[in-house]
Amino acid sequence: MFSALLGTTSLALAQYTLRGSVKDNTGEGLAGVSIQIASARKGATSDISGNYAVSGLANGTYSVKFLYTGSQPVEQNVTINGADATLDVVLVADASTLGEVVVSVGSRASQRTLTGTPLPIDVLGAKELVATGQTTFDKALQYRVPSFNTVNTPVNDATTLLDPYEIRNMGPSRTLILIDGKRKNLSSLLYVQFSPGRGETGVDLSAIPVDAIKRVEILRDGASAQYGSDAIAGVMNVILKDRYEYTTINLNAGTTTKGDDRSYGDKEGNGRGDNYGISVNSGVNLGEKGYINYTMGFNHQESAIRSGTVDVPTEIATFGGDPASDASIRNYLKDFPTANNINGTGEITAGKFLINAGQSLGENHKIYGNAAIVFKRVLSFANFRPAYWRVDRGLLHSPTDNGGKNYLTSSPFPGEDVNIYKGYVGYVPTFEGDLQDYNATLGVKGELGGWNHDVSLTIGGNGQTYTVDNTVNRTLGTASPTYFKTGGFNFSHVVGNVDFSRSFSDFFTLAIGSEVRRETFRIIAGDSASYSGEGANSFPGINAVNATTNSRYNLGFYADANFDITEDFLINGAVRTENYSDFGSANVFKVSSRYKFADDKVTLRGSVSTGFRAPTLHQIYAQSTQAAFVGGFIQLSGLFNNRSAQARQLGIPQLKPEKSTNYAFGLGLSPNRNLNITLDYYYINVTDRIVYSSSISSSDPNSTLGQILTRGGVKTIQFFINGIETNTSGLDLVANYRGLAVGSGKLGINLAGNYQLTNEIVGSPNDPEPIQKAGSTILSAQIRSLLTESRPEYKFILGLDYTVGKFGASLNNTLFGPTRFQDLDNGGSIMNHIKQEFKPAVVTDLTVSYNFNKKTTLALNVNNLLNVLPKWELKALDAEGERYLSNEADASLLRGFLGFSGRYSILGYNGSQFSQLGTMLNASLSIRL
Repeated sequence: MFSALLGTTSLALAQYTLRGSVKDNTGEGLAGVSIQIASARKGATSDISGNYAVSGLANGTYSVKFLYTGSQPVEQNVTINGADATLDVVLVADASTLGEVVVSVGSRASQRTLTGTPLPIDVLGAKELVATGQTTFDKALQYRVPSFNTVNTPVNDATTLLDPYEIRNMGPSRTLILIDGKRKNLSSLLYVQFSPGRGETGVDLSAIPVDAIKRVEILRDGASAQYGSDAIAGVMNVILKDRYEYTTINLNAGTTTKGDDRSYGDKEGNGRGDNYGISVNSGVNLGEKGYINYTMGFNHQESAIRSGTVDVPTEIATFGGDPASDASIRNYLKDFPTANNINGTGEITAGKFLINAGQSLGENHKIYGNAAIVFKRVLSFANFRPAYWRVDRGLLHSPTDNGGKNYLTSSPFPGEDVNIYKGYVGYVPTFEGDLQDYNATLGVKGELGGWNHDVSLTIGGNGQTYTVDNTVNRTLGTASPTYFKTGGFNFSHVVGNVDFSRSFSDFFTLAIGSEVRRETFRIIAGDSASYSGEGANSFPGINAVNATTNSRYNLGFYADANFDITEDFLINGAVRTENYSDFGSANVFKVSSRYKFADDKVTLRGSVSTGFRAPTLHQIYAQSTQAAFVGGFIQLSGLFNNRSAQARQLGIPQLKPEKSTNYAFGLGLSPNRNLNITLDYYYINVTDRIVYSSSISSSDPNSTLGQILTRGGVKTIQFFINGIETNTSGLDLVANYRGLAVGSGKLGINLAGNYQLTNEIVGSPNDPEPIQKAGSTILSAQIRSLLTESRPEYKFILGLDYTVGKFGASLNNTLFGPTRFQDLDNGGSIMNHIKQEFKPAVVTDLTVSYNFNKKTTLALNVNNLLNVLPKWELKALDAEGERYLSNEADASLLRGFLGFSGRYSILGYNGSQFSQLGTMLNASLSIRL
């Protein structure tokens, strides 16, 4: 009787399950597809095989929506009638929908559509990156993401190997880079030159082959609670191509429209920056669900030379001083107006390989992995050493050079035969860098007992070694070599991740996990001749006493939960704790929310979070001697780490983590299916921010600072310190309208922009007492300017995309706002009263493509169509600056000093907000097999 009663009750309250699979048009199961049944307030997310199940459905007819990144949304009806039902769908790729769907970087607990996320995320497809015509991944992002900035800088030694980048003006080390959701290793290079990103390190984005990328997800919000250190400004997740569709061969070649024909010894070139490359993406499918996808690429870029004509008065003011020297300079520059300088980009050769694979293990599990390696070699030039600046003791030239014409009338060394300098022009040191970057992940993911799990092991590393040629160590005199191995750096890490997630109901999802990581940083000494005395001219080697290997480990735990209070009201929360072996623990949290109304056409969203950034091993242990220009001359400066005796004598504490507080508020509008607009405000406060100090000197050799400088054989000292607090705020705007009928084709309009409201240093820097007593500070006007003004104040991108038949065209206009810099090294103390400002400018890019057939496409790119070059001017900050600039002779000399006597007349010595190369042409042929 009890059984009969139970059966009757079950029939009355019968609930059923809708099951099915979601695949792409190649038959590959799609993981992470959002399945929504609005009328029943039910939903699910497809598993790694593309399967899904929505339970608790009563009899009736339901409208089911399927939403996935980069695919056209699908909506179908299904009827439940006394039994479970099945609904299988196929989603078709559609690049125009990429902006509508937000994926895993928003939350580790679930995936949601744009109107469902409380966080701003950019999603870029591979086609959008390729359409920029840029040859590397980082430069493609520069012209697609307004808050992302990077630019080539001239003659910056190892920085030639990879350029600093940043999101929201926060430096390269405050954006976390992931490859398929796993942490990418940092570069071993510590940026020490006066370019944006100075004192930090970041991932080598240029090492990632564009043709291996399926899409890129950029979370523009603090995410330390979900991902740990480095995620203060945001997270970039690079999703790799997986299921094999066809083999693609891409051939590309390009050049700029300007060159500088010349020959330097055995170095010849047209100076246009010609480039060419080939890339192959292919693979194989393993059964119904497995795959191997690989990419191989090679590219070569010649030097692009943009030397400026030397300003004679400035050169005389720098290197002259007596009638004979002044006459020598004039005679030399009459024959060599550029002083033989080679200013521009280096010669780069790179080979890349990446493989991504996965295979199902039964019904509910999958083994996956990826691996990549890149080899890169760079050849660049230091500043040319004219005869009146440096001599070579006869080691680098023949007395018959230049037809025997004399630029030196007397020997600079007593008793030396002046005839060895007969016809001596000077020499140009080369800087040669060899880089190897690798990463690999192996993992298993699946579902067990209602829990999705992902267990993985990741390794990665970056090694760089440097060589300088055609130079001398003046301390060694005639015994000096002319070729030096100057050492290098190596960084590696091993990362283990365990992640679990589960939907306990249609309204609550929980993710928990742990990460353990070991990092190792190695400093490699140069040969003894490269660092003896003043070291190799242009780039002193790393002293053997500074060569060390140091490691640390950390262990972190997190919990991340989503709670749908109602269908329109979502709250997400995350907490994380980490413990580092070298400084202790960090605890952070994040709360975010969104509310939808007006039939989901309006969304309000916001988040509050705390974050942290651990000091990198580079910042903790790096110690070296650098050569820098000060007033036109080379000056040696010592970097002493915080664990050195010198640091203890100066009262410099050991480094601790930076701490941040992030606030974000946003509005999303979707008036119709073709128009989407988002506007987000952000505020980031960072305390204990780590800075690379100013070059600090002392005029008192008996002071603590003076004694340290004397013993170190350097003129100035630098170090890292938790020295400042900063506030950064701004607005991000994204608007797009697609599918507008124009003639027989379709037009898409995209507008994206970033406007910086504040980027300021709060209060006074933490100057150690011995530094204060020396009348100096860790934060000169030059360092302040570099931190707060060296990236564009605003940047907007307006894009028009038009397709008709086999033709496609894309026109993008990028507005770069002003940047400013106070260069005390080259301009002198007057730059405390004057700023060098780069004017706003619009760079226009045009791409035209033609599909000959389904297998062959030709694309022509013209970057910087109107040949816009950076332009700068001097602006007075006070009466003293106005008085100085009102004197044309003084102003002219200052302009020369800032351009290093005119050698860098386009950029100024320390860079600008966009490339100095002008118009660039590129053609690519894509063949599918």
